[in-house]
Amino acid sequence: MDFRLTSEQEELREAARAFARAELPAIAAACERDNVPPSHELVRRYAEMGFLGINVPAELGGLGLGNLEALVVLEEFAKISSAVAFPIFESSVGPVRAIEHFGSDSLKRRIVPAVCKGEMVVAIGMSEPDAGSALTDLKTKGVVKGDRLVINGTKRWCSGGGHADAYLVYCRLSDDPGPRAIGAVLVEKGTPGFGFGPNEQLMGFRGVPSADLTFDDVEVPLDNIVVPAGGFKKLMETFDLERCGNATMALGQASGALEDVTDYVQERRQFGKPIVEFQAVQLKLAEMHMKVDAARLLIWRAAANAEDGLPSILDSSTAKCFANSIAREVAGDAVQLMGAYGYSKDFPMERRLRDSWGWGIAGGAIDIQKVNIAAAMLGRRFDQRR
Repeated sequence: MDFRLTSEQEELREAARAFARAELPAIAAACERDNVPPSHELVRRYAEMGFLGINVPAELGGLGLGNLEALVVLEEFAKISSAVAFPIFESSVGPVRAIEHFGSDSLKRRIVPAVCKGEMVVAIGMSEPDAGSALTDLKTKGVVKGDRLVINGTKRWCSGGGHADAYLVYCRLSDDPGPRAIGAVLVEKGTPGFGFGPNEQLMGFRGVPSADLTFDDVEVPLDNIVVPAGGFKKLMETFDLERCGNATMALGQASGALEDVTDYVQERRQFGKPIVEFQAVQLKLAEMHMKVDAARLLIWRAAANAEDGLPSILDSSTAKCFANSIAREVAGDAVQLMGAYGYSKDFPMERRLRDSWGWGIAGGAIDIQKVNIAAAMLGRRFDQRR
């Protein structure tokens, strides 16, 4: 068992780090200030640099590398901001991977290469007004009429809502109860009857658009059905990879905070010396480092243990739960060490803290991950309705 990255992986990480640090801080600041996502031009530049679809097979336009390589790159972008990292997230661990794994050949060959080229962004529509943690309570429904699927319903808290070009929509595709009816279908922006609510004003995640999706007799070809009714388990298998991406986005807030505050405490002087000379600061730095390192290793373990490219629910939920938790702690400690500078919007630290809280809500809340962990440990499913 070797915990070191290979020389090729280190080179990839350094390339991502060099690009992100040189090119993205000003863009991240603009995304935060104006609450707008990175431009399509920047996303296409990501593609030209080879940062989109890192773990997507080469025949579908990706680099054909592993999940670990994708997560290593994602962390370097997430250290700058969630907004500039989000296109990397969507192309490597987002819903496009469900299309790759379970979509028809014609659909995957139309969608996946376009994402890897930076020509298309695909988001996910899961939650609804009455179906968040209780995802199987969703009401959005698709009914087959001839050679078309007709969709009606509403989705809430869609990251990328209104900005993305297409959406993987979880919906009921039969009259069966509970998860047996649930599948997923791709709906492209501009389809008649498909609309968006206003952009949500959130505590964090500025530059990551979020909006309701509305479906009023939206018709799509049957070939757009990615997972038919009864495929909820398949959807959750691909979501295990998205959990690792979520964990890495949280990790990026923590590891970026640690790097920035490490520089700060060596430069900031009080009582005639750099504040790093005070033992209380040294102890806090050590605690922050241990948390960041442990979170990273849990994420890398989930990626390394993945079978068929998809991590287990135990590994992915453990990584997400821990990374989400420590991101809040590390970013909070960094704000405290920086004092008023950490609290000021003139510096990125307070944004890291706000985004850290968001990643522990998005993609399954921290306590839901603990339920997943316990269920996987015991080899059983807990029915929350009884």
